[in-house]
Amino acid sequence: MQRKSLFLLALACLWSLGAAAQWQWIDQSGRKVFSDRPPPQEVPEHNILKQPPQPRPAASAPAAAEAGTDGAPPAAAAPQPPAPSGRDPALEKEKARLEAAEAARRQAEEAAQAHAQAQLRADNCARARQLLATLNSGATLAHVNASGERVLMDDATRATELRRAQDAIRQNC
Repeated sequence: MQRKSLFLLALACLWSLGAAAQWQWIDQSGRKVFSDRPPPQEVPEHNILKQPPQPRPAASAPAAAEAGTDGAPPAAAAPQPPAPSGRDPALEKEKARLEAAEAARRQAEEAAQAHAQAQLRADNCARARQLLATLNSGATLAHVNASGERVLMDDATRATELRRAQDAIRQNC
């Protein structure tokens, strides 16, 4: 029974070693966060309270043999792999591609909107020119007043309509 208890105690101690490899940091809202994964990139270094110990690389036998007989390090050491930056190049490429697609979509939308505005101005210009030609023709014209009755256009109303048509031509043509 003693051995079984001792074994279970040792197992529990070994199991708890996994909990030692935890990250602790303070997030943007001031709360303490515990995780087995590193914090996001936007968390500043001074807010990281605890991180698991980094394993130290053991000296390899070939490196010791290259050191030579005097124990001095070799002249040209093997290049160290770059430190992980926490960024995934594939994700960075995908993000750049999506941003470029969004920019192209916005640019196409703006071009379509500019085209629609130019078409609207051209239509307004054509209508204003047609109205000006009709008003200058000297023909007797009628219009509908506020009460819905058809009334012949007098000289004052014709002059007002001429000014409106000329303003529309200045703005749209």
